[in-house]
Amino acid sequence: MTTDTSSVGVFENLYKTKIRNAMKLLMIYAEQFSIFPRTQNLEGFDSAKEEQTYENALVAFIHAEAEDEADIKGTETKLVKNLKWAAKKNETNRVILHSFAHLSDSKASAEFTKNLFDLTEARMKNAEYETYQTPFGYFLDLNVKAPGISQARIFKSF
Repeated sequence: MTTDTSSVGVFENLYKTKIRNAMKLLMIYAEQFSIFPRTQNLEGFDSAKEEQTYENALVAFIHAEAEDEADIKGTETKLVKNLKWAAKKNETNRVILHSFAHLSDSKASAEFTKNLFDLTEARMKNAEYETYQTPFGYFLDLNVKAPGISQARIFKSF
């Protein structure tokens, strides 16, 4: 009696193939979003002391994971596509990039994350989106005024 092993090979390949699902992205459309730099927790990045307020903006709480470092271009492309999609859904061209390394145990390096933010900001501005970054390397006081509508809160993992 012979055993059909063709399906075993398929399952072995699926097991060996790592399905990439790294970056976490929480997007909140805010009628008003204010920040105040409270505590600097990373050295080597620009200092910040001023409160900033934005109106009618898509705020992207971005958690880059260690796995993202293997493909910055692919990660950037997916991030930009998701930001554009959510901004259009909320009828805004203003986007705020905020590092939020609290959505997973895996974390990309601070240098990688800041580089990703800089590349994303440049690409969004090139596409005529008004794009800003919150101060990098700080714990911030946040004030978010978001409407109670479904498209105002979107979570993606890719």
